[in-house]
Amino acid sequence: MKIGFIGSGNMASALANGFISSKKVLPGDVFISSRTAETLEKWENTGVNTTLDNKVVCQECDFVIFAVKPNVLPLVLNETKALLKNKLVISIAAGTTIKTMEGILGSDAKIIRCMPNTPAQVGCGMTVMAPNSFVSQSEAEEARELFDSVGRAIILDEKYINAATALHGSSPAYVYMMIEAMANSGVKYGIPKNISIALAAKAVEGAAKMVLETNRHPAELKDAVCSPGGTTIAAVMELENNGFLSSISSAIDACIKKADEMSKN
Repeated sequence: MKIGFIGSGNMASALANGFISSKKVLPGDVFISSRTAETLEKWENTGVNTTLDNKVVCQECDFVIFAVKPNVLPLVLNETKALLKNKLVISIAAGTTIKTMEGILGSDAKIIRCMPNTPAQVGCGMTVMAPNSFVSQSEAEEARELFDSVGRAIILDEKYINAATALHGSSPAYVYMMIEAMANSGVKYGIPKNISIALAAKAVEGAAKMVLETNRHPAELKDAVCSPGGTTIAAVMELENNGFLSSISSAIDACIKKADEMSKN
């Protein structure tokens, strides 16, 4: 299997590095294109194939992942559409619908609208995939297994993609903000910054793992940490008093609203 990337930004790099690290694909079977030579310099001496010509990627690869900004996607689809017949087209452009892509590539194009996240680079990604009707079950499963190699991938109806983007695609940024705030508080009380970051990040990692591996509701796990009259319940009450839960909900609403606007445009 040869995997191509149109675009070499953060998400393309995270996925390419993740696929290679997981040994799902060999470096020599990965092709990456970019508009400028400077952005391809990081792939020197890695064995990955690089080019400034998007058409080369489409000619060489079985799966072509379009990792470009939503406003650029129509341009590169139009540029390469003649070379995408019988290829599996995977788009990670936020807010760009399958219908929009079919309007450019043709209604019989094999398209998967996909939303991964950057933790794929460390093998802990989450990817949601929505294939159109021309993607066979075996092709969809092959694509799911590819993204499974960098974490976990699920197939979901396209109507849920924008909401899923807010929950897993954009949410690492929210979590990084929380880790930063926690670590800064540690520094405030004299803990060295590198240790504060490690303490906060490891707590987040462990909490997430508890949710995934115990199948217990997050509220139940939270209550198990909150001893009566203890330190944790005091902190939880302060978070609630300051609108922590509503702030997260409002952030997700704003993310979905923006994705919906991009889909309409």
